[in-house]
Amino acid sequence: MKSSPNKLASRLAALSEAVTAMEGRGNPAVVDRAAKVATRAGQRVALSGDHTVVALAGSTGSGKSSLFNALSGTQLAQVAVRRPTTSKAMAVGWGTELPNDLLDWLDVGKRHLVASDDEQLRNLVLLDLPDHDSTEEAHRVTVDRMVEMVDAIIWVVDPQKYADAALHDGYLRPLAEHADVMMVVLNQSDRLPADQLQNCVADLRALLDGEGLRASPLMVTSAQRGDGIYNLRDSLVATVARKRAMVHRVSLDVKKSARQLAVDLGPKVPAKMNGSLKEQVTETMGDAAGVGLVVNGVREAWRRRGTAATGWPLISWIARLRPDPLKQLRLGAMAAIEHSPTEVNRTSLPKANAVQKARVDQGLRELIDQASQGMPTGWVTAVDRAAHGRASLLADDLDTAIASTDLKVKSGAWWWVLFGLLQWLLIVTVIGGLVWWLAGPALATSGFGIPLYVWYGVPAGVWVAVGSVLAGLLLALLGRAFVIGGAQSRARRARKELNSAISAVVEAQVFGPVQAELDRYHRARDAVREATR
Repeated sequence: MKSSPNKLASRLAALSEAVTAMEGRGNPAVVDRAAKVATRAGQRVALSGDHTVVALAGSTGSGKSSLFNALSGTQLAQVAVRRPTTSKAMAVGWGTELPNDLLDWLDVGKRHLVASDDEQLRNLVLLDLPDHDSTEEAHRVTVDRMVEMVDAIIWVVDPQKYADAALHDGYLRPLAEHADVMMVVLNQSDRLPADQLQNCVADLRALLDGEGLRASPLMVTSAQRGDGIYNLRDSLVATVARKRAMVHRVSLDVKKSARQLAVDLGPKVPAKMNGSLKEQVTETMGDAAGVGLVVNGVREAWRRRGTAATGWPLISWIARLRPDPLKQLRLGAMAAIEHSPTEVNRTSLPKANAVQKARVDQGLRELIDQASQGMPTGWVTAVDRAAHGRASLLADDLDTAIASTDLKVKSGAWWWVLFGLLQWLLIVTVIGGLVWWLAGPALATSGFGIPLYVWYGVPAGVWVAVGSVLAGLLLALLGRAFVIGGAQSRARRARKELNSAISAVVEAQVFGPVQAELDRYHRARDAVREATR
């Protein structure tokens, strides 16, 4: 994997974004490890980018300290029969100044500067670590910490313990992804005859290859005789000259953590909720909130008011005796009042019954299951929490939405006034006809000159009165038909407005938070993909 500072910066930012998105949702252990890698990597990049930190690590008796002295040209590392000899990490650097900030971050207290004008070694920091198989727990903790922080590692083994399970199972195999920044050195080669040494090297090489460490070089040295020391030193010089070890190591750490996050995220899930399920949930919530009752109330209220306005005045007043369904629900005229979800301003709509609640719960469960299908448990919990996060206020919010909806019933239709005027005109005609019938003879003889007409033996006044009554009733029937049609239209319009209001609440309180979790999940996936690119 080719690495560069610019690519590393983008990968680090992506890993941090993925960690932030997965907090409280992903596997805590995996997310925590990735967070530590992001923090550690950011700190390492911020420190001396010119220096390369190489650690010598190995088991007790492998000759690691002797090799450290041979490479550094010093006698700083203690070499003795007593084991372990290295109790704390020690650092040596070349040139005129040590990178103390970097060594402070590594928590290396023992540090030495080798005065040298050799430009090839100026940016090398060589560490001698405690034995990884030490009986002292503090030594093993130091090794484990350093293995995660240094730029490159040289594992020193000896002919007797090169296949030690503590090394291979505890370090080499788990670090197979970091093979590019590791090297294995078979030290104490002077203890074996040439043929046995050749067999030992071949066996170790096969063992490393089988553990995924084909990219890790294998070198043979003898710190006592000096065999291979110059070759190993040249390899270190080449590593420093390339100035890629730090960036490469950090990139490998970031990539490994991002892969673990990708595994924890699982397979890709849909980015959007199912539209038909959203409609079903909205419909069932509207039904539970009383949309059906309000729509029926609008229909009945329109018919009641329309009948009273356009019916025959002598009997249409009866319609006004029936209670207004919208007033009973505290709706209609109250729609102009600003509502808030309090007991004072609530409507009188009945609470959802058990069947309605069950339908709402079932719809939400289907929506959550579809939205979180394939997600890990932590994300499923987050989606469920998002869907029910405002459940305690949802009923009041829906009630407020209904109460705040303009149902368009405060004013009647324009033709009601026309029908009303015609009805009253017909009533006046009825009265005129009756007067003509009853007072006509007296008026005719009084000299007013009002003629008396009779058709088929019936006075004209009776014809006028009866005709006006029939015309009024016919007009009332015609108006009733129009009112019923208008009531259906008003009911449909009210349902549309109420559904829109309910949808806005459900979108804000349920769908929006769930979609935010889906967006967060996909942001995490995109960030992980960027971190592994």
